Amino acid sequence: MTASDPLASAIARFVAGLALDGLPPDVVEKARICLLNGYGIALGGHDTPYAPVARAAALALHGERHGGATMLGDGRLTSVPGAALAGSALFHGRAQEDTCGAAHIGAILIPLLTAMVEAGQGPVERLLPALVAGYEAGGLLETAYSPLTTPTGLRASPLYGTVAAAAAAAYLLDLPEDRVAAALANAASFTGGLLQSFDDGTDEWRYQVGVAAVNGLTAAQLAANGSVSAPRAFEGRTGFVRAFARTGCDVAALSAKLGTAWSIRRVTFKPYPVCAFNQTPVTAALALREELAGRAVRAVTVRMNPFETGYAGMDFKGPFASISGTLMSIPFCIALTLLRGVPTMRTMTRYDDAAVNALVTRVDLIADKSVARLCCAIEATLEDGTVLTRRQDMTTDDFSFSWDEVAALVRRIGGETGVPAEAYDRIEGFARALPRADIAEPLAAFACLPKAAR
Repeated sequence: MTASDPLASAIARFVAGLALDGLPPDVVEKARICLLNGYGIALGGHDTPYAPVARAAALALHGERHGGATMLGDGRLTSVPGAALAGSALFHGRAQEDTCGAAHIGAILIPLLTAMVEAGQGPVERLLPALVAGYEAGGLLETAYSPLTTPTGLRASPLYGTVAAAAAAAYLLDLPEDRVAAALANAASFTGGLLQSFDDGTDEWRYQVGVAAVNGLTAAQLAANGSVSAPRAFEGRTGFVRAFARTGCDVAALSAKLGTAWSIRRVTFKPYPVCAFNQTPVTAALALREELAGRAVRAVTVRMNPFETGYAGMDFKGPFASISGTLMSIPFCIALTLLRGVPTMRTMTRYDDAAVNALVTRVDLIADKSVARLCCAIEATLEDGTVLTRRQDMTTDDFSFSWDEVAALVRRIGGETGVPAEAYDRIEGFARALPRADIAEPLAAFACLPKAAR
């Protein structure tokens, strides 16, 4: 890199130079675990209602196509963009996908790359490094700028995930360095995404990840076919960073992080079907529930970092009419956990639980800068005046699960939702066999789903 290199060029040089045998072993292992988690959570989300909506939209846009790509969980073939749109809604259906900072990059990349490989738009041998390329390109920007973009109402997943998708698609297509840079520049122009649906309890966010995948693929294909794209798309006067983060862009500092501060290492996984920011409050509430031993709760106070308490939908106290509202609400997740135990899709969608709804109104959420992100402090006052406290200090390491932990998690979810064990055997075998694997294996895994889900 030279002092005058634009950021798009620096990221492109890094992406184009990736090779599986040159990656740190722990990075490769994390990529395999991300694949296992992504496929596994999607299998367990087969009965959620969002993928059917996205499939219908994909077919309306692209129709069925012989020789195209499979809509996972459905079996019909459509275009690669259509399969990515439909697949991402399936991967996002439980809201239990992986998290890279504030962005759900796996739910964007994995269905996109799967569709591309199936349709012959890249060899399966390039899938793992393509996945890493996406996490690194998107994660680099997410780390630097999500603390600035999220509070303004921009959602990190589509904002940074579109860039991630462009990098991954460009790598899988084996584009030369200059065309990867063009793909990244195109993605910078095509990206966006709002948080308002969380405040309103609606479903647009379920489909944002699929649109990000499609836009990233479009960015790469335009580059492959000769698009002339802004070299300073990120750091320019009216580029990505100024437009979205309203700050300057230190190109040299960001470029230096590529290949050193690996973003995929900080990818975390969700034990519960709630927002990433609610994983720690639920963990703390489960511990408090043990101490409660059935005693009645008068009031609850929870202290969390302002970045999390200020996120759209986190302070909502109802009334609730959708899981898009309940999974975001800190008061709901804490009240539900204290009264009913581990949150499940069934309990998260029971909106008329009078006891839970009553306790929700008595949960006070306090923004406290002294509480680090991913941490919380809960104080529960019982009806008899007893006060119970729980401080839950957690980091990304606590949610960076091993292969065995992710395998156990996705199989547990599958047991709850009727997924045959064979499906998990297939995705585990596929992820472990890469780069010498057959893309037919994950497709067969989704074909194992109960017919009513397809």
